[in-house]
Amino acid sequence: MASRRPRRRFRSLIVVLVVLVGLVVLADRVAESLAEDRLATMAADEAAQYDVQAAETSVEVGGFGFLPQVARGEFSRITLTMDQPTISKVPAEDLTVVMSSIQVPRELLTGDTSAPVNVGTADVHLRLAPAALTKIARISGLDGLSLRIVGGKLQAQVEIQGVEASATIQPKAQNGRIKLTVGDLPEQVPAVVRNAINSTLSRGIEIPELPFGASLQQVAVDGQTILLTATASNVQLNAA
Repeated sequence: MASRRPRRRFRSLIVVLVVLVGLVVLADRVAESLAEDRLATMAADEAAQYDVQAAETSVEVGGFGFLPQVARGEFSRITLTMDQPTISKVPAEDLTVVMSSIQVPRELLTGDTSAPVNVGTADVHLRLAPAALTKIARISGLDGLSLRIVGGKLQAQVEIQGVEASATIQPKAQNGRIKLTVGDLPEQVPAVVRNAINSTLSRGIEIPELPFGASLQQVAVDGQTILLTATASNVQLNAA
C-alpha cells in the first residue's frame, strides 16, 4: 500500500498542473480577445482620420503568449484587417496592415484606456479592383481612362482627340503617385495622338492619403486586382 501512495500523489500533482496550465491558457486567450477588440477600435478610429472606413475591422495579436508580451510592454506583431474598406469613398477589395514593434503603455494595464499605443513600423497592403483604380484616376484628372487586367497585365483604354486606343501599361510607385508607363500602341494610332496619350498617362494617378500616413512603395498586378504596398513608421493609435 505504501508503494502505491507516491504514484497516486504523482498522478494528483499531474492533474493539478494540467488544470493550472489550462486556466493560464484560458486567461491568456480571454485577455488577448479583449485586447484585440480594443486595438481594433483604436485602429479603426485612427484610419477614419484618413477617410478610410470599413464594414468591420479586426485585429490579431501575433507572437507566443499574450500575457508575457503585455508584461514586457511590447507586442512583436499585430495584423489589422479591414473588411469591405473604402478609401476616400472609393470601395476597395481589402486592406491589411501588419504592425511591428508595438509599444504598449503600462497605463493600459491599470485600465487607463486613453493611453496611446505606439507602433514602430506598419506595412499597408491595399487591394483595388481595376474599376476602383479607374475611379481614383478620374478623380485625379485622368478623364476618358478605363483600366482593366488582361492576361495578368494592366491595360488602359483611353480616348483622346476622338481616337480610342488600348495599350498595356506598367504601373510604378513614384512620389505618392502611380506612374503609368505606356507599352506598344497600335500602329494605326496617329503620332500626334500617340504623343498625347503618352503625355496624359505619364502624369500618373494621385493616390488618396493612405491610412496611418503610409507612403506608397510598390504597385503590382495580383490576379485580377491591383495591390498597393505602403509603409509607415512611428504610428500612434489613440483611444477615441
